[in-house]
Amino acid sequence: MRLTCTLLLSLFAIVTLGVSPAMAAERRLVIIDQDALEGPNLQPILMLLQDPSVQVLGVTTVSGDGWAPEETAATLRMLELVGRTDIPVAQGAIYPLVNTQARNRLREATYSPMPYKGAWMESWPSYNTLKRRQTHAPDVILPMAEGMPVTTADPRSAAQFMIDMTRKYPGKITILAMGPLTNLALAQRLDDGFAGRVQELISEGGVLLPPEIDQPLDEFAMQAAYAPRMSINHFWDPEASRIVFTSPWRELTLVTNDASRQNLATADLLAQATRSGRPVAHYVAMIGQGGYPLWDETAVAIWMNPAIATRQLHLAMDVDLMPGASYGALLTWAAGKGPHLGERDVRVVLGVDTAAVKARFVDLLNR
Repeated sequence: MRLTCTLLLSLFAIVTLGVSPAMAAERRLVIIDQDALEGPNLQPILMLLQDPSVQVLGVTTVSGDGWAPEETAATLRMLELVGRTDIPVAQGAIYPLVNTQARNRLREATYSPMPYKGAWMESWPSYNTLKRRQTHAPDVILPMAEGMPVTTADPRSAAQFMIDMTRKYPGKITILAMGPLTNLALAQRLDDGFAGRVQELISEGGVLLPPEIDQPLDEFAMQAAYAPRMSINHFWDPEASRIVFTSPWRELTLVTNDASRQNLATADLLAQATRSGRPVAHYVAMIGQGGYPLWDETAVAIWMNPAIATRQLHLAMDVDLMPGASYGALLTWAAGKGPHLGERDVRVVLGVDTAAVKARFVDLLNR
């Protein structure tokens, strides 16, 4: 009976997803660690779910662009609407390890306001380009236009979920971390062998190339232009970022915002990506918003096809933990030339084939 069920499941994968038997046996395993609040955070998850060569083991949420409880609800509802409730969702850290909103307010009072600070935004300014939910307390889950989820999250914490999966599949899992790094830091501190069992960690964030500061800027571009090494994925939880950048990963890649800032999700691109009307395309048509860079979608595309990266190098990398204006900023040195305080060399992606990223985005969301 068990053999019969296995054969039926394999046949289902081949017929419905176009997966060959060899591909079904060798699907790439991935965990998505994401501050999964709105369209720009949810679309990269859908890209991975739509690739038949990828097996998504689960989605873990972490506060950053929004609060983790609300992100968990949004992710569960998305999976319901696209028919993928087989994917577990584990809620992660609501708060950073050390940093707090009060500490950030004190920092802003001393060193000037930060244009964008995610869930710590107390109001949305006039230059805001995305339609955002009103700001609220961490434990509040506002009603969603797409409806509230009826499914529930995995009972494990995000950190424990990742530990369990890497113990089950040692050396075979990629983690795509596209939000703050709190969950990864917690997993590493709970289990010293965690990082060494991960095949590759790919994270996103930061600006290393001089941006144009004399152009019209929204809240995201302001943050990059005025403080280029300050990315919410790092300054939200600087101590977690330090733990991650000094942990013994087999491979560590940072896809910077330099690689995606010219790659905009225009209204036309979203129209192309949703023209099929199939469940995923229909969902994106409902929640998608144009005008922002394909930040996390670029990181996903690079993992799927490393040749998409056209400009990259290796740098020794760490995060500034000194109190002050640069608390949470990226620190970089030439590869192997850091102060040898635990920092490691990181593959840093600075540029991509933008047409290839857009083509993959359109293809996967239409399936």
